[in-house]
Amino acid sequence: MAEPLRIGVPGCADLRAARPPLRIGVLGCAEIARRRMLPAIAARPGLRLAAVASRDAERAAPLAAQYGARAVAGYRALVEDPGVDAVYVPLPIALHAEWAAAALAAGKHVLAEKPLTADPAATAALQRQAERAGLVLRENVMFVHHPAHERVRGLLADGAIGELRAFSAAFAIPGLPPTDIRHRPELGGGALLDVGYYPVRAALHFLGPRLTVAGAVLHRGAGSAVDTSGAALLRTPDGVSAQLAFGMEHAYRSSYELWGSTGRIRVERAFTPPADQAPTVLLERGGESERIALEPADQVDAALAAFAAAVAARDTAADPLIRRQAELLREVREAAAH
Repeated sequence: MAEPLRIGVPGCADLRAARPPLRIGVLGCAEIARRRMLPAIAARPGLRLAAVASRDAERAAPLAAQYGARAVAGYRALVEDPGVDAVYVPLPIALHAEWAAAALAAGKHVLAEKPLTADPAATAALQRQAERAGLVLRENVMFVHHPAHERVRGLLADGAIGELRAFSAAFAIPGLPPTDIRHRPELGGGALLDVGYYPVRAALHFLGPRLTVAGAVLHRGAGSAVDTSGAALLRTPDGVSAQLAFGMEHAYRSSYELWGSTGRIRVERAFTPPADQAPTVLLERGGESERIALEPADQVDAALAAFAAAVAARDTAADPLIRRQAELLREVREAAAH
């Protein structure tokens, strides 16, 4: 098995030598926290998992003990804990705004699972709060930190497929148990916010923030209280289209394709590749196909490295793509309602 590439940040060795570890507290025991984020926090130099909170401290205790962290009873106690410098928020989407705001008010940097909120106005309010307080607020979009996508950008810039004409992306997962929180509308559940986020964010990543929604559909599976699948058509001002599909009752799919005037670029396992997987970029042009093999990379570690670097540099400027993402998700929902 290949050794995952550790994504570093220029100058981070000097920062680690000069600064104490960034102490991170985690709100809740969500599956993504247990499976991916806590191990990555514990393994990254310059970070320390300080505390894990749950409404019931006994639930957090075994998880915290695995990493030598403290178990804290209640989210409020964690965000106000003087032994915590930054708060990671993997709570249901409907709780992000409340607890991100509470953490910022307590002087903590915030890394929240995506989307930051389901409401563009709430997202903008949090960004203003963070900027006023001089704190870093980031959305945990891990895939954009994987070097495969930077390689794709390089191919585009070099004219490998001529002029870009169209973009397509899909992300779908198999059916979830009825008890899964993604089936609960009051917690921000539904396919658009959970899995639809990825194709929309990929379109922003490659096509820029001036995308507009030309049409959309959302579908509810039988007996579901939330949307379980959907599709959207977006476009840029100069006519490049983006066809996006997503769902949470499907065979697994995670891919995108860029179609140009002289060729195509396709990436599979685009959004959640394992850290030990060597990604492949497929380039088709001139009637020939080329598989560009890249080194394995850990995008979870890379996302944490970027967050830590922003905190170290006091890079507190609001990321405009976070707000534009929230706006596009809202616009997709509104288009589907018409």
